[in-house]
Amino acid sequence: MNLSYLLDPAHWELGAPYSIPTLILAHLGYTVLALLIGTVVALPVGLYIGHTGRGSFLAINAGNAGRSLPTLGLLMLLVTLLGLGLLPVLIALTVLVIPPILTSTYAGMRSLDHRVVDAARGMGMRSWQVLTRVELPMALPVLMGGFRSAALQVVATATVAAAVGLSGLGRLLIDGLAVNDYSRVLAGAIVVAVLAVLVDLFLALVQRRIVSPGLKGTD
Repeated sequence: MNLSYLLDPAHWELGAPYSIPTLILAHLGYTVLALLIGTVVALPVGLYIGHTGRGSFLAINAGNAGRSLPTLGLLMLLVTLLGLGLLPVLIALTVLVIPPILTSTYAGMRSLDHRVVDAARGMGMRSWQVLTRVELPMALPVLMGGFRSAALQVVATATVAAAVGLSGLGRLLIDGLAVNDYSRVLAGAIVVAVLAVLVDLFLALVQRRIVSPGLKGTD
């Protein structure tokens, strides 16, 4: 296993073009943007479907469709239609984000104990109060599971940005293959894998902070 590229201090120089830290920042930028846009789109729809019970077929079919879409193929189609740039990459990654967040939000809402929801309504809570103060907090464990799944998928898939000339850790893979530098390719694969693990650990900590202790089975 040739780790010379990964262990070379010159490739870890902060702020240097195409250094590993610079590529990591660009990669995280694509990931965060896609997650933000996908959450803004999918979360309200999932909450509405779960709260009202209307349009459940949309959540179910969106999950199935999202898993079957080839991200690289979709990206190439978008580049053909929109040209090179950040927009096609963000659209392709956002399409990857929406299904797990939508389906997990819906599943979390529908898995609630309806006696608790009925009790909240019986206490005089309005519909939006039931949603924000009762249903959403109780659905958070399942919702966060979907968000973490979406984050892992995007971190792993954001390497496709390099295929259309953008930055990110995909540059190590694309450029390494172009010159048969497999040490660079290996470095890219290792950094992406470690980054995915770190992102998931961070989101696990966030989940522990925002989910009610009672829903985690702790005192």
